[in-house]
Amino acid sequence: MLGRFETLLLALAALAVFAMGLIISVNVVLRLFGVSLPDSVVIVQELMVLAIILPLAVVTRLREHVSVEVVSNLMPGGWQRWLRVLGWIVGLFALGVLTWAGTREFLKVWESGSFYFGDLSLPKWPGRLAFAVGMAAAVLRLLLVLKDDLLGVMKD
Repeated sequence: MLGRFETLLLALAALAVFAMGLIISVNVVLRLFGVSLPDSVVIVQELMVLAIILPLAVVTRLREHVSVEVVSNLMPGGWQRWLRVLGWIVGLFALGVLTWAGTREFLKVWESGSFYFGDLSLPKWPGRLAFAVGMAAAVLRLLLVLKDDLLGVMKD
């Protein structure tokens, strides 16, 4: 179930990247004629949140986060596995705090009905919701990866 949800989030992120490219391209062409898309900067800003945050759960599942292994690769295998578990715990703490803060921000914006000032008066809540959902999915996946790695270390 989580895998399907992660795939959906990844597809939404890919659509966001495509939409950003399209909006930017159209806006560049329109500027040649002295006009531009209304609120294109705000729309691209919000789409960027989708493109960056939504794939985090898939990246965690695939264990494809950027990492520096110069020192840890010199250590014995058991130490490497414990360092990996420690990294997941630190990451879980960091993502947990970001998820909590993002959820609070979403709720605040939702309750206040905040919007971006511009031609379209776009609401702020969709980007905040996407951030909170993407981070929550990443935290859930991180918990599962941590559990698997911790069980693996305990077996050794």
